[in-house]
Amino acid sequence: MEYRRLGKAGVKVSAISLGAWLTYGSNTVENDTAAQCLRVAIEQGINFIDVADIYARGEAEKVVGTVIKDFKRSDLVISTKAFWPMSDHINDRGLSRKHIFESVHQSLKRFDMDYIDIFFCHRYDDETPTEETVRAIHDLIQQGKILYWGTSMWSGAQISEALEIADRINHYKPVTEQPLYNMLDRDQVEGDVQRVCEQNGIGLVVWSPLAQGVLTGKYNHGIPEGSRAQNVDPNWFSRQISEDRIGKTQQLSLIAEEMGTTMAALALAWAMKNPVVSSVITGASKPEQIHENLKALSVKITPEIDTRIESILQNKPESVQ
Repeated sequence: MEYRRLGKAGVKVSAISLGAWLTYGSNTVENDTAAQCLRVAIEQGINFIDVADIYARGEAEKVVGTVIKDFKRSDLVISTKAFWPMSDHINDRGLSRKHIFESVHQSLKRFDMDYIDIFFCHRYDDETPTEETVRAIHDLIQQGKILYWGTSMWSGAQISEALEIADRINHYKPVTEQPLYNMLDRDQVEGDVQRVCEQNGIGLVVWSPLAQGVLTGKYNHGIPEGSRAQNVDPNWFSRQISEDRIGKTQQLSLIAEEMGTTMAALALAWAMKNPVVSSVITGASKPEQIHENLKALSVKITPEIDTRIESILQNKPESVQ
C-alpha cells in the first residue's frame, strides 16, 4: 500500500481508501458482505474509511463501527460528515453550531468510538455564518472528539473564506477537501479548488474516481444485470452513461488493454497522479473489487500515455490548459 500525507498535515492516509456511500448499511449490500469488504480492505493496508451520517441514515456508521472493533483503532483513519437533513426537524441539518455538536455526538454513538479522525462539512451552508461553523469545529477538536476537519464540494472561494476566518481567530484550519474528481468530471477540482489547496497545503480525498462505475468499462456495451445502474435513480444515472462518456471510456479501455491493466486501475491511477490528491475513495460491493482497485498502485502513467489520454478526454478546464 502507498500512504500519503493529508496535505501538509502529519497524518497519512492510504492512497486508495474505502467509502460507504450507496453501499454499506443500505439494502444494496448485505451487512455481512459489507463487513467482508471492510475487513479485506483493512487487511490489504487501506487505513482510511470514509463515511457520513447521511449514508443509509446512520446505518453505514453502525456497520463500520462494528467491523473496526476487530482492529486496532489507532491504525485507522475514520471520517464522517454532516450537513444533509437527518430528520424533519428544522435544526437537524446544515452547519450550525447546534447541528454540528449534535451530529458529531450522534455519529460517535453510532460508531461506538471516542473520536472521529476527520470531520467533513458535507456541503457549504449559506444559511450559517462560516465563522460559527469554524468555531464549533474548533471546540470539538479542543474536546478531543475530532482530530482534523475538512470540507466537501466547497468552491475555492468558500475554502478560502474558512481559511481566512480560522487564521484571523487563531482556530484550527481545514486540512482536506473532498470533491468529485475523475477522468470525466474535472471541473470541480482543476481550477480554483486545486489552486487554493496547493497554496494552503490542503489534501484532496476525491470521491467517485470511477464515475459511478462508468470508468470500470462495465457499461461499455450496455447495462449489465445486477449493476449499480439498476439500483439508483434512472434519470440521474442516464447522465452518467451518456453517449459521450461511454464513447470516451471505450477508447480509454483500449489504452488500458495495451498497458496490460484494467480500465478501473487506469482511471484510479490517473486520479492519483494529481499532486494534490491524497487519496481516492473507492466503493466496493464485494471483496474482489478491493483487490481489483488495488491494481492501480502498480500502474504508471507516462507522459506519452497521459498525452493520449488527454487527446481522448478533451475536457481539461481552460484555466489549466
